[in-house]
Amino acid sequence: MYSDLAIHLDGDQPLQQQLYRELRRAILGGRLLPKQKIPSTRSLAQSLGISRTTVTLCYEQLLSEGYLEAVVGSGTYVCAQIPDDLLQSEAAVAADSHPALPLQLSQYGAVLEETDLSRPPEPEVPFSFRYGRPALDQFPRKLWRKLLSQRCTAADWLDYTIDPLGYYPLREQIAQYLARARAVQCIPEQIVITNGSQQALDLILRLLIDPGDAIAMEDPGYPSARQLFLTQGATIIPVTVDEAGLRVCDLPQGLAIKLVHVTPSHQFPTGAILSLPRRLELLAWVQQRGALIIEDDYDSEYRYGERPIPALQGLDHSGSVLYIGTFSKVLFPSLRIGYLVLPQRLVALFGKAKWLCDRQLPLLEQQVLTDFIQGGHLEQHIRRMRSLYDQRRQTIVSALNHHFGKRVLIMGEQAGIHVMIKLQTSLSDQAVVERGAQVGVGLMSAQSHYLNPHHTGEFIFGYAELSAEDIKVGIRRLAQVLTLRGNDLPSG
Repeated sequence: MYSDLAIHLDGDQPLQQQLYRELRRAILGGRLLPKQKIPSTRSLAQSLGISRTTVTLCYEQLLSEGYLEAVVGSGTYVCAQIPDDLLQSEAAVAADSHPALPLQLSQYGAVLEETDLSRPPEPEVPFSFRYGRPALDQFPRKLWRKLLSQRCTAADWLDYTIDPLGYYPLREQIAQYLARARAVQCIPEQIVITNGSQQALDLILRLLIDPGDAIAMEDPGYPSARQLFLTQGATIIPVTVDEAGLRVCDLPQGLAIKLVHVTPSHQFPTGAILSLPRRLELLAWVQQRGALIIEDDYDSEYRYGERPIPALQGLDHSGSVLYIGTFSKVLFPSLRIGYLVLPQRLVALFGKAKWLCDRQLPLLEQQVLTDFIQGGHLEQHIRRMRSLYDQRRQTIVSALNHHFGKRVLIMGEQAGIHVMIKLQTSLSDQAVVERGAQVGVGLMSAQSHYLNPHHTGEFIFGYAELSAEDIKVGIRRLAQVLTLRGNDLPSG
């Protein structure tokens, strides 16, 4: 129950009639919900600065008409059921009296209005090979709660922060961690804490890209980045990816490209790793043309059986790389903390943009994450998860080879938490997905990740959140259902 209601009373009619009209409209319009308790006559009269008698007479009229109901000893409530014809007539009157005017959208808004951002619904199946989700049941929640509780005893996290780049001790810990794990060369002052990697991309585009500017992008590539580029009005230049990553030789020579977006440590979605010669070739290419590289290092922590290749940023000596990372894949997705490592010349500019964008991220989560990294828990968790994911990776590779044999080509198995496969089948991608769903197996076609939509028979399998046994059962079921004829398929 609320003691205040936003009621507009300044017409020529008597106050009782105005109050009656506004309350009736609030009920029929959904501002006051069925079974919601409304203020007492005394409190509403005090709030509006009118006579209690006026409010009482108004309530009595609404009670007699069935809009309100009184409960002895409890108060007055909106009636649990309002006739549909009253709701519809009120909506029609409102629409007629307030016709919608044409919207005057910005260029960005106009493009966004025409952009389809919908995602196909994820089926509720017992064996879902959806990608991007870590093994959430393995996260040390007890430890996180302990660190959270310790930080909550202080009150500093309740106030504003003055640094738009993010909590400085966290930036210090990230700088040290990146130097150890990824050979990234930076100081804390070059790091901006962002609301995930998507905000980092958004900031880059706002500050560096005008409509019509060209951005080179891996094909296939990250769909969310592509959508962001398009809504900014950028021209996307697709560049082919092979087993050694982005084909730098395919970058156009005569076109002014401002940005090159790459996922070099585990190309998304093929899983290819950009070779060291190509990394050096790409750096030389952008340095000669004054372009910049967006290095999205989204799951570089998980590599199996090979020595890690230094990040592009660590090989860059001319300030040409903007390095993006996130803790969503390493820890848990709802921890919307990412980071952007900038060349020194861009720090001040991005600091201004970040201040205008959101001032600050929640301080408490940044403080807890700082303690988590400083205590060595992040790298301990990564080591444990790398071992677990390696076991699950071996399980899915073995199961795919066992059940599909030469009909399957597995890509990107040496890193990350997903694999991409090329499947020899006469079925369409949609038919494969539908057949899998019929036996409780969820998977995704890779077709939507291509700028060239003619690729078929390629699928993405995330394996991080499935146990080894579930992986085996899911692949076996999928193999069985893909060998059946249409009239042999299970029903339901």
